Amino acid sequence: MPRYFNGREIELLAPSGNMDIFKQIVNANCDAIYIGGKSLNMRMIRKGFNFSDEEIVEATQMAHDRGKKLYVTVNSMLNDQEINQAIDYLHFLNNTKVDGIIIQDLGILQLCNEYKLDRFEIHASVMMNVHNIDFVKHLQQSGVSRVVVSREMDLQTAKHLQVETGIETEYFVHGDMCTVNGGNCYYSSLVLGNSSNRGRCFKPCRWAFETKKDGYTYPTEYPLAAKDMNMYEHIPELIESRVQSFKIEGRMRDTDFIVNLVNTYGDAIDRYIADPFSFDRNKKTDELFENRKRDFSTAYAFGNPGLDFINRRYEGTGKFYSTGKMFSTPTEEPSITNDLINDVVSQLSEPESSNPSPTKHRMSVKVKDYEQAKLCMESSVDRIYIPSEVFYPNEMISIDQLEHLRSLNSQTDIFLELPQMMDERQLEMTDQYLETHGHLFKGLLVSNLGAIQKYADRFQLVANYNLNIFNQRAISYYKDFGVEEFTVSIESKRRELGEFIHLSEEPLEIIAHGPLKAMYLDLNLYDNTHVLNPSEKSDNDHVENDQLVLKTEKGENPVYIDQFKKNHLYTAKEFNILPILGAFEKPISFRIEGHAYNADDLREIIDTYQKAIANPSQCDQLFEQLNSTKAGFTLGALSFK
Repeated sequence: MPRYFNGREIELLAPSGNMDIFKQIVNANCDAIYIGGKSLNMRMIRKGFNFSDEEIVEATQMAHDRGKKLYVTVNSMLNDQEINQAIDYLHFLNNTKVDGIIIQDLGILQLCNEYKLDRFEIHASVMMNVHNIDFVKHLQQSGVSRVVVSREMDLQTAKHLQVETGIETEYFVHGDMCTVNGGNCYYSSLVLGNSSNRGRCFKPCRWAFETKKDGYTYPTEYPLAAKDMNMYEHIPELIESRVQSFKIEGRMRDTDFIVNLVNTYGDAIDRYIADPFSFDRNKKTDELFENRKRDFSTAYAFGNPGLDFINRRYEGTGKFYSTGKMFSTPTEEPSITNDLINDVVSQLSEPESSNPSPTKHRMSVKVKDYEQAKLCMESSVDRIYIPSEVFYPNEMISIDQLEHLRSLNSQTDIFLELPQMMDERQLEMTDQYLETHGHLFKGLLVSNLGAIQKYADRFQLVANYNLNIFNQRAISYYKDFGVEEFTVSIESKRRELGEFIHLSEEPLEIIAHGPLKAMYLDLNLYDNTHVLNPSEKSDNDHVENDQLVLKTEKGENPVYIDQFKKNHLYTAKEFNILPILGAFEKPISFRIEGHAYNADDLREIIDTYQKAIANPSQCDQLFEQLNSTKAGFTLGALSFK
């Protein structure tokens, strides 16, 4: 029977990794269970887990016989080769009458609407990183009935979001957590070729890192290794915040651990519903603590936890996964070799060119300050992006400077890059800014659905790579809502990139040069330098000493901080497509990420790419002549098949 508190339904949602575990969980004190099939979900890394189609049919019947719901995770990002498989799988789930599917890729949402698959509910995964009201309203218009809110969302914000929209909200209450914003961690993909957005994360966040800043090294050990979530003592606050579904993480956990955890939470919820005045928050807390995999945190439920979010114990952290097994060790970013170049070129080349005389490629530059912007205008690049998340010690380009830039030439379009995540305060700031100064911009570079919802009817929109667009169905979805140009995901491997470009009919942009943003965090790593004593003197290798870096024996990752205290962790090496630029037969916009360069270095990079675009036959020579100002050059995820 469903649980209710003051007429509102309360659901305890339990995980199950395989059929053996499910047979125990289905009899536990939960209201719903979520599972994954043999593909297209976010837990693809371990053998012996996930459910066959036959097992999904059996599990659905078992759950329904006991009055419980079954949700299936279809929450991986899909490449174009997987679309037909997804169509068949979604029809199967629809006919099986599972109660809901959990999705990350908007291509899946497009397929559900296109084929009128309406026997299940559609829930937005935490990997979709839902974080503002406009984002939710957009999803509701497309048929989404529930959102798993961003891990960085506090309970009062979750309540406000629910009250304003009426959407069902789901909140992680226990289990493994990430320090990086959902859908915004690319480290595993860029360095190891295993995408965290496609269910194969190798957990580089649990590597041992030293922190360096201002010429000193700080003994941080595991500065990205989050504690496990534990909201057991805060069931009253979860219910008051109008959270409907209490989600326990753990599809890779063993049977006894999950069954005990589910029953403990189920008993506590029942006790609170039965008698909220005499509810004992602490009953069984000692038992939970003794059986923990890592230390506990309430994460962002009551505000930014700061460094208290990080697990200081060795057990279950560092280079060990929560099962105690070795998962991955620090790895150098892949270098560019001749064999790699030849392989990537062969994957990008079209067998029969559909456009033998392509339009000239374009160039865009994301700048960090007025000096860089002025340089780009003088160099007549096609487009510049001015960021609204500004890295210290830079300052936002002023209105006077913007007006001066517009007077320099009329060939270069000026776009404003909106924040990667936008809370209600940032949306209000953006509204005010664009209402007054929007005429100074040709368009916007956007990274979330809330911004698309608000601004598609007023500005030309370019989808940034953070929207993780892997397939043509996702492009179709965004195009229907007003997006005109699309930045290719930086996680695309060489085969995937070639197919994506060949199939795309819409204008595309590709990151062409510069360190790549591997992580986007609310966790402020700079706080480590305020609370820890330095262990030794040590200068940074490739960035100024006032920038923080995370160091392993395999390299240094610079971490920039913006005016909103967000942290942006970048690769140590520079992404560089010069040696493969000639293989792009369709017209492409090539983007240079300029934040890591001084004016002289950026001028040389722009000049080099302009020569390459004008005469692709020079690419090999230009690549040999260009020296890296960082730890070397890489092709990132393109290094992997």
